[in-house]
Amino acid sequence: MNTSNTCQTEKAKRDYVLLRKALDHNDQQAYAELMRLYRDSIYYMLVRMVKNKDDAEDLTLMTFGKAFRYLDKYTPKYAFSTWLYRIALNNSIDFLRVKNNMPQYFEEDLYTSSTTSIIDKSEDNLQRTPEEEIIDKQRLQLLRAAVSELPDRYRRVIELRYYEDLAYEEIAERLSLTLSNVKIQIMRAKQMLAELMKPMRNAM
Repeated sequence: MNTSNTCQTEKAKRDYVLLRKALDHNDQQAYAELMRLYRDSIYYMLVRMVKNKDDAEDLTLMTFGKAFRYLDKYTPKYAFSTWLYRIALNNSIDFLRVKNNMPQYFEEDLYTSSTTSIIDKSEDNLQRTPEEEIIDKQRLQLLRAAVSELPDRYRRVIELRYYEDLAYEEIAERLSLTLSNVKIQIMRAKQMLAELMKPMRNAM
């Protein structure tokens, strides 16, 4: 951490003391205090960005996780809050880019991909043409293939959430993970799947 041109405001001095405790002594209370000081402002900024409270909560955790992981790269000539906001903004832009490229049927398909097809799920589907049924089956086959290509930890949370229809809390208990970790892994898995599914969307 470069200490040249360090801001001299009281807020900056307070943050710098906490940062040094976190870096030099792995002080967990210092990490917790930094998160307490800025969590709400980061969260509300992300709510405005992504328009969804659950997504904003996940992105807030990702922001602090990335900031703490690269804390030694922080340059004190900038306010710590500015650095955090920049990380949060970049995370939200990446998230929205993936989300906006995700097919509208993506979430529905995840819930139905444990069956051989989405046909026979409702009476409305009885009116579907043979061509539409074939497209649906092909779509689900490709989605299941994409799920199988995920790294094991991401594949597992997708299977538990969408194939076995478990709640986040149940997944956390099953895999001995924290609730926040489950949410983050599911979000990352869906981002990976969206990328894998792009060729399918373009071909149909």
